[in-house]
Amino acid sequence: MIWRALLAFLALPGVVAIALPAWFAASNLRAGGRFHAVGLLPLAAGIVLLLWCVRDFYVTGKGTLAPWSPPKHLVTTGLYRYSRNPMYVAVAVMLIGWALAFMSRTLAMYAGIVILAFHFRVLLNEEPFLARTHGAQWDEYRARVPRWLM
Repeated sequence: MIWRALLAFLALPGVVAIALPAWFAASNLRAGGRFHAVGLLPLAAGIVLLLWCVRDFYVTGKGTLAPWSPPKHLVTTGLYRYSRNPMYVAVAVMLIGWALAFMSRTLAMYAGIVILAFHFRVLLNEEPFLARTHGAQWDEYRARVPRWLM
């Protein structure tokens, strides 16, 4: 399962939150942009939060963040006590960090598009799947914990 978890991490947040933003940032630098340290705090915080969530999926949920190998158990511990989607929040924080680090409108627009896509994915795919898979446990968790942070 460790290989599936690693592959899922590289394929999903690795591309969305690291590879593509780095490519946009490199384009920004080639066009004369500069690096601003202000973006390091949200970027680092997002990385720590993301790794914490991935660990919880692997250890507590007995699965990965990938749709092809989801957790077998509903994860309600760790950061999942405060948000039903802390992994998406972590990636959003990382993307905001990238945008701030390079003061890039392109990265800010990318972050907005990704955040909107996350919201619709949660509403249209993940929440119905969790309701079917976990039934009453999901209903109780959903009633107790906000979708995002509010």
